[in-house]
Amino acid sequence: QAYVSYSNIAALTHLAAKPGWEITSTLDDIKIWTHEEGDVLSFKVEMQVKIQSHLAFSLLSDFTFRQQWDKHFLTCKVLQAVNEDEKIYYVTSPPVTGHKPRDFVILVSQRQPCKPSEPYIVAVKSVTLTSMPPSPEYCRSEVLCAGFQIYNDNGFCKVCYFNQVTSGVMPYLAANLTGSSKSIEDTALECIKFLE
Repeated sequence: QAYVSYSNIAALTHLAAKPGWEITSTLDDIKIWTHEEGDVLSFKVEMQVKIQSHLAFSLLSDFTFRQQWDKHFLTCKVLQAVNEDEKIYYVTSPPVTGHKPRDFVILVSQRQPCKPSEPYIVAVKSVTLTSMPPSPEYCRSEVLCAGFQIYNDNGFCKVCYFNQVTSGVMPYLAANLTGSSKSIEDTALECIKFLE
């Protein structure tokens, strides 16, 4: 268990530190970057939020709030509180035209910074739970590596959201990434509104 939670945090930290991120879109308070490596596409959304970083951390680390701002989360419930920094959630997503709705079993690991210059971290990855086998009405999907890094920024905060996507999830994202990253921007705007 300790290893899984450590590897969850380490994977997000490693993804964030990778060279070669390319900026694709800039709004006033939102910047979007992408990173491609083989058939893995990662994106990073940076948001400037006018609240303190510890508040953003407490709101973003509790995934039961996620439906309030992320329309990709239809339902979200805690399956298991592993310890105070680790929870396993069951999430369902609304169906995309022509596809079954998706579901996920995810581990969310949170860490507070050791030094003021370090970010708060909320890391997410899929895990397997024997008590939650895949069901025929959903398409069980996998989160490789996702999450938030929250930096203190002059009394406010900078929230970076990361998501690493395999080619399997691409059909869901393709529509957003080709014409525009509008859906990602909309979600980011909802996130900022929710936090502030």
